Amino acid sequence: MIEALSLPFFQRVLAAGLLASVACGIVGSYVVAKRISTLAGGVSHAAFGGVGLGYWLGFPPMLGAAAFGLLASSVIGVAYRRIGTGLDTLTSMIWAVGMALGLIFVSLAPGYAPDLMSFLFGSLLFVPWDYVQLVAALDVAIVLAVLLFGKEFQAVCFDEEFAEVSGVPVERTLLALLALTALAVVTLIRVVGVILALALLTIPAMIARHWSDSLRGMMWLAVPICAGCVVVGLLGSWALDARADVSLPPGPLIIVVATLLYALSAFANGRRRARLSSPA
Repeated sequence: MIEALSLPFFQRVLAAGLLASVACGIVGSYVVAKRISTLAGGVSHAAFGGVGLGYWLGFPPMLGAAAFGLLASSVIGVAYRRIGTGLDTLTSMIWAVGMALGLIFVSLAPGYAPDLMSFLFGSLLFVPWDYVQLVAALDVAIVLAVLLFGKEFQAVCFDEEFAEVSGVPVERTLLALLALTALAVVTLIRVVGVILALALLTIPAMIARHWSDSLRGMMWLAVPICAGCVVVGLLGSWALDARADVSLPPGPLIIVVATLLYALSAFANGRRRARLSSPA
């Protein structure tokens, strides 16, 4: 482990993963509390359309991912409030169309076709320092939004009707929350990719929910849980490659670690609840 931490490239990769964990833990807690993981999935997959557009028109793919993600979050947010029953169908359509447009735009791009696997499943080992700076800036934006509008976000997550009666602009608050989700997805694209972003966004928060009864407590737990999964996944990928000559991408390995941790947490939480509910 010490050997890995002494490598400059690993320090850069670790910094990117830990910074992404901040956005993941905070926004993921809202997604789990509000039970909008399907909506978040639609936003994350729609972002791939922006990646393809960036390759086609020659601007940074991450900028396109952010633009498409924000556009999808706006459409889904308005539909969530005004359509209601048909929301699953609309979200699934946006989910599929985003992926389809991404593939079409990449096919139209001049020159050599880009490596789509790095965006679909992550390419954390090759992130540049400017990506680390981008994630840090997005973290600052997300933290500021939570500090300024945390009460409104919490009200909308738990009781929209009460929030509306209390004077909270529910639709605008929900749109802002989905916009934060889009930004969090952008930070995760290079970590685990578009396809696995939803898993890393929700699994740490679901683990945290086992051990916390408040939204703020979920956030405080979800961030280090996500960071721990990233560290274990990265070190596991590096160790397997260096010691056993087995090359495994860190993104999928991070998700496997998070899933195993969720299973252990669910088992331990179930035992704890059974012990508390049993008569003395």
